[in-house]
Amino acid sequence: MNPIEATNINFHKAAAKLNLSERRIRQLVAPYREVKVELELTRCDGSVATYLGYRVQHDLSRGPMKGGIRYHPEVETDEVNALASLMTWKTAVANLPYGGAKGGISVDPRTLTEVELQALTRAFVEKIHDIIGPHKDIPAPDMGTNAQTMGWIVDEYSKFHGWQPGVVTGKPISLGGSLGRDAATGRGLLYAAECLFAQQGRRIADFTYAIQGFGNVGSWAARLFSEAGGRIVAVSDAGGAVANPAGLDINALQEHVLRAKSVSGFAGGDALAKEALLGYECDVLIPAALGGVLTRDTAEAVRARYILEGANHPSDPQADEILMKKGVTILPDIYANAGGVTVSYFEWVQNIQGYYWSEDRVNAELKQRMTASFADLTAMARELQTDLRTAAFALAISRVNQATSARGV
Repeated sequence: MNPIEATNINFHKAAAKLNLSERRIRQLVAPYREVKVELELTRCDGSVATYLGYRVQHDLSRGPMKGGIRYHPEVETDEVNALASLMTWKTAVANLPYGGAKGGISVDPRTLTEVELQALTRAFVEKIHDIIGPHKDIPAPDMGTNAQTMGWIVDEYSKFHGWQPGVVTGKPISLGGSLGRDAATGRGLLYAAECLFAQQGRRIADFTYAIQGFGNVGSWAARLFSEAGGRIVAVSDAGGAVANPAGLDINALQEHVLRAKSVSGFAGGDALAKEALLGYECDVLIPAALGGVLTRDTAEAVRARYILEGANHPSDPQADEILMKKGVTILPDIYANAGGVTVSYFEWVQNIQGYYWSEDRVNAELKQRMTASFADLTAMARELQTDLRTAAFALAISRVNQATSARGV
């Protein structure tokens, strides 16, 4: 099932519970703008390569649009459309004054030098600078991009519009980035899990965890859940997987990954086929890598009682049906991984004000936002007598619908 199809199924399931008109449903589904650009890059060896760049701006009823830029070979129109709409719903669930957008370049960044990546990034900004901006559309890092990428975007954008650090978030601290942004998505997952478990009189330390993906989100989740007393029993990445029922030493694992560039070969656990991570015996499964990993074919293998979605769109509707029949509680991506965009919002606010916060304040504000959003989410689930994913979509749709109506669009 492709990403846009899965997103639309989730959307329509929730919209049906809100009794929206067909006209309003069409308005909320259709993207505001889609842009596809050709990017030429003269490589260091003198050859010329051509890439495609995308930016989809989904909705602006609640404020400027917000969403990451990813560099990955699988970036294409359907994926970017689906992720842009998910950003609309995610920012609405978190009650941030944003709409959704997403973009990227169809490229494997590992095949380019840093000089080439910078040139490609600047070529992309040259093509889209007139449709992004602090009060239009605010990109951020995503898969294959990082703070340095955002620094290049700020600099290139400033050539056309003057110095405006709020054009992107996730920047280096020296260019107006926010303290706490690196850990934000993983920390938001921790706060979301604390809310879920507290509802049942439990704590983070009461459970074992398997984490698929050990990039920014997965590695921070592993560190933070471990520090809170959780036992991390398995971790995977693109290079392999490692497991230890007694618990992995996360600090030692992170040192190993710095040297080996993969969790594979870590001496503190047993090698595991990376495909087996989803079915590893644990209480809590955290998919924190690519989307679409939990499908009709893989969901049956899941043995966890809880799934915390650190990745965007890790589970398709067919997998949801199987998992819910098995009694698995799913904390959906548009709530669970909203810590990143929430701290991006804090960064944007700091850029606009020209006044910067301490990391303690950032983390305290994030916890307050995640806690309030969980209360709103579970209240909607009770009102509609539905699962948390449908409730999250319904909460988001209702907020975007209210803003759309109030604007008279």
